[in-house]
Amino acid sequence: MKNSVRLPAFAKVNLCLHVVGRRPDGYHELRTIFQAIGLHDTLEISRSRRPGITLEIDDPALPSGRENLVYRAIEAARREVGYRGGIYARLEKLIPVARGLGGGSSDAATALIAMLQLTGKALPLARLIEISAGLGADVPFFLFGGRSLGVNRGDEIYPLPDGRKFWVVVVSPRGIAVSTRDAFRWVSLELTKRKSPRKMFGFCALCWSRQESPLENDFEGPVFRRFPRLQEIRRGLLERGAARAALAGSGSAVFGLFRSPAQARRTAVSFPDDQVFMVETLTREDYVRALRAPVTA
Repeated sequence: MKNSVRLPAFAKVNLCLHVVGRRPDGYHELRTIFQAIGLHDTLEISRSRRPGITLEIDDPALPSGRENLVYRAIEAARREVGYRGGIYARLEKLIPVARGLGGGSSDAATALIAMLQLTGKALPLARLIEISAGLGADVPFFLFGGRSLGVNRGDEIYPLPDGRKFWVVVVSPRGIAVSTRDAFRWVSLELTKRKSPRKMFGFCALCWSRQESPLENDFEGPVFRRFPRLQEIRRGLLERGAARAALAGSGSAVFGLFRSPAQARRTAVSFPDDQVFMVETLTREDYVRALRAPVTA
C-alpha cells in the first residue's frame, strides 16, 4: 500500500448539451457530450496518524468539511473499502469555481480513484459508478475522461471514440459566476415556451466523432440574455479564428476550439480583463495514463 497519492483532476467542456425536459424526480433529463480538457486541479491524499479526514484547500473561500465533494468522496471510499485509518488531503485549485467546467465533480472522482490507489483496493466498475453518481451528476464522467455521451441526469455515461485533438481557449470572465441551480431554473422557463420540445432522435451522439458538428448548449439563450458579456466573449473567440465556441456547461466560462496552437495563443492574450487558459482536449488514453485510473472501458 502507498503512503500518498498525487493526481490531476481535469476539467471538462460540453460539446453538446440539450435539456430535454423536467423529470418526475425534479431533476432535468439531459443529453450531453462531455470532453475532458487539460486544465486541472491537483489532489494529494496521504495516510495520517490523525483520525478521520482532514482536507486542506489553497482557496480559503471553499469549504473543507462535509460540504466539500472531495471530503464526501473520501468518506464514501473509506466506508466502501473498510479503511479505518486517518486521511490527509490537500487540494490545489486551478479550475475556476461556478464556471461550468466541472471542477468540483472532477475533484470528487479523482478522490475516489486516489483512495483506491492509496489503499490498494479495487471496486467493481458498476459500484464505483454508483458511488460517484451519488456524489453528483457529472462525477461518473470523470471516472472515464476522454469523450463520452451522458444521458439521464448526465450521470449515465457511454464512452465515445476520441475525435481529433483541438487546442482549447477557456475564458473565465472576472466578476461573473453562474449558479447551476439558477441556470436550470432559467432553462426550465425556456422549456415551457418551446413550441417544439427536444426529441431524442434529434440528438446525434457520434456526430462529434465522425465530423465537426456545431457546438450546441441549451443554457446559452437564458444565460446570455442575463449576462451579455458572455455572448460577446463567444463572438470574440469566433472572430479570432475559433472553429467552434460555446458556453461551458451552465457557465459562466466560454471556450473556443482551435486547430492551430499559434492562433489559440494569439487569442488567449486578447482577453486581458479575464482569466484565460489555453489547453488541449484529452483523449481517453491521455486521461487514463495521467490518473493511472482503474477505468479503461
